[in-house]
Amino acid sequence: MAAQIGAPAAAARAHEELFLYWASLRRGLKLPSRRDLDPAAMKRFLPTVSLIDVLAQAREYRMRLAGTALWDVYGGEITGRRLGEIYNTAAADYWRAELGRVVAEGRPAAGVHNLAWRGASHLSLLWMRLPLASDGEAVDMILGYDAVIGMGQVITGVRAA
Repeated sequence: MAAQIGAPAAAARAHEELFLYWASLRRGLKLPSRRDLDPAAMKRFLPTVSLIDVLAQAREYRMRLAGTALWDVYGGEITGRRLGEIYNTAAADYWRAELGRVVAEGRPAAGVHNLAWRGASHLSLLWMRLPLASDGEAVDMILGYDAVIGMGQVITGVRAA
């Protein structure tokens, strides 16, 4: 983790930049799909990006992809794992509710989630979840972006020039 002055502000700017990229992929009122994402256009963000599958089972989600910087946040690989395999019950319920809102409303969501469940109450995730839909309407995947903030440190995937 690299200490930076104004880390929360830098993290918020990174969120805004990725949001604007996602919004540029919309086709009118249609949501972008996974196929619309260009990893080269998001290269700066990839270390803390995730793709989350919306499973057919009610309120269940699986991490299809998790950036390499998320390894430290979660203490290991989370790709391919469901929420209940990653989080304790309270944290899994939190994410089911947040992701469920993204799916139901077809709208982006953002927030802050403390990492106390990982024994790191001095750190929080500044998170954003962006809906993706293969058909442009029914959310079947979610693009996630996380910045770890706290104690003067930030991990965003964005490197200083």
